[in-house]
Amino acid sequence: MGKCTINHSHEDVILKLKAQRKYLPEDLKNEIDDFLQKELTQEILNDLFHLLKKYDLISTDERIERNKQLANLVNV
Repeated sequence: MGKCTINHSHEDVILKLKAQRKYLPEDLKNEIDDFLQKELTQEILNDLFHLLKKYDLISTDERIERNKQLANLVNV
């Protein structure tokens, strides 16, 4: 799958997080909340958006993988 060419705003990411919040582990939600208080590059915003996108629809194995990717992204 190719890289998405749509740039997602800070607000887009916040709205996507809000929509997926109940499906994320509590500690990860808090880390993402703190991370979103920083000045972020467009690339990071896009990556974060796509990791959150359709999070509620993915398998348990995929959630484990995305959780690792999200943790790596926000703990840089």
